[in-house]
Amino acid sequence: MDSSQSFNQPLMACDSSKKSAMLQPAAPPPAYQDNLAGYPSSFPSHPAPQGPYAQGPYPGQSGVAVQPAVFVTAAPLARPVPDHLGYSIFTMLCCCLPLGIAALVFSCSTRDAIYSGQQELAKRNSKTALMLNHIGLGIGLVIIVLVIINQMAK
Repeated sequence: MDSSQSFNQPLMACDSSKKSAMLQPAAPPPAYQDNLAGYPSSFPSHPAPQGPYAQGPYPGQSGVAVQPAVFVTAAPLARPVPDHLGYSIFTMLCCCLPLGIAALVFSCSTRDAIYSGQQELAKRNSKTALMLNHIGLGIGLVIIVLVIINQMAK
């Protein structure tokens, strides 16, 4: 690029007659018309609604009714099954940690099923948590008894 040319100057020179023709409109805009073709001049059969709260369709027009959104949620069970949460925590801390953790998971699943209204799933999870708690308590008691017997034998 030539350094003698300024950035404010265009690279190509334009014909000034073409430039002035582009600035002038070719034809004046059409004159204003009171009544456009195809549209009635007034609407005598449709009176304007009266009052501050007058809204909606005019007489003779159909309106669109918007339906409210409906959210369907399952209600908690009326007679919930026991979730054995306390028993699971006791089994986990005092008797058998692995079975106690598994029982705690099933207890929490039972509580979730109760709140979502799933009766069968809640019963199944409750029964599994109770079974794991009983097994964990039994294993814990056997281990405690064996430790006591072993200490007395020494």
